[in-house]
Amino acid sequence: MITIDIPGYKKIDAKHLVLDYNGTLAIDGKLADSTKQLLKQMSEQLIIHILTADTFGTSEQETEGINCKLKILQPSMQDIQKETYLTNLGKDQIIAIGNGQNDRLMLRQAALSIVIIQQEGAYAKLISESDIVCYSIHDALTLLLNPLRIIATLRK
Repeated sequence: MITIDIPGYKKIDAKHLVLDYNGTLAIDGKLADSTKQLLKQMSEQLIIHILTADTFGTSEQETEGINCKLKILQPSMQDIQKETYLTNLGKDQIIAIGNGQNDRLMLRQAALSIVIIQQEGAYAKLISESDIVCYSIHDALTLLLNPLRIIATLRK
């Protein structure tokens, strides 16, 4: 669990980290070795959930060796599937990271939402609706490993 008490904003007691796969964790279906290492570190503090349409068919192989729950979504209504997944976990205990339009409902539900802008870009409306915007998954995961950075960004 990660507890982040943000002055003038809110207190977050996170148990789960829910991540989109393609465009967020992976680029063209591949995870960088540094991302794998950061996920392994994060799994010591949070239960990691990876939600994906598995566009490139590589998510199972790429996440091998990472302590995580991999959920391959059905082709249609992925935004609703992601939102339902969070609701079933208990949205008040979730940090969510995504980049696409199909992540919008998921990020709205999370106690803390982070948008990633990498090579695939990000759905523009997510930026104004999320708590934090990062340029890479490495930046976002490092931020979570150093919660004082989150406090510095979000405090009033």
